[in-house]
Amino acid sequence: MPAFSGKYYYSIDPKGRIIIPAPFREIISSNYSPKLYIVNAAFDKCLHVYPQEEWNRLEEKVRHLPKMQEEVRFFMRRVIASAQESEMDKQGRILVPAAHREDAALHNDIVIVGQIEKIELWDRGEWDAIVDPSKIDKKAVEEKLAAFGL
Repeated sequence: MPAFSGKYYYSIDPKGRIIIPAPFREIISSNYSPKLYIVNAAFDKCLHVYPQEEWNRLEEKVRHLPKMQEEVRFFMRRVIASAQESEMDKQGRILVPAAHREDAALHNDIVIVGQIEKIELWDRGEWDAIVDPSKIDKKAVEEKLAAFGL
């Protein structure tokens, strides 16, 4: 199955809509139903957009986790509870609910990033800060990635 990859710079329109990049629209229309789910990321200050089928897979995993564990409850409260259904309009736009824009501090300039089975929405300033190589321990990250075979 094709994967979402790439990085695109866009703006949020005055009504809170964003344009899904054409390559992502093609993947969605060719491989998924038109229904999308917008959710808070568990730990990052961004939003995740899942095609319905990928969202269903994630929900099924969560369904079988021990609900008494604090980490699972956190994930359910932060991510699952934030899920909002959306569909692209004829221009390839989706409405990002105001609460989601506030949670992710999305203002005007955003970055839309493919992450294999999902799409991430970032405020441009937050994205620039999170991917700044000077803010990580490059050697430690390189070693960890090498251990994963990357």
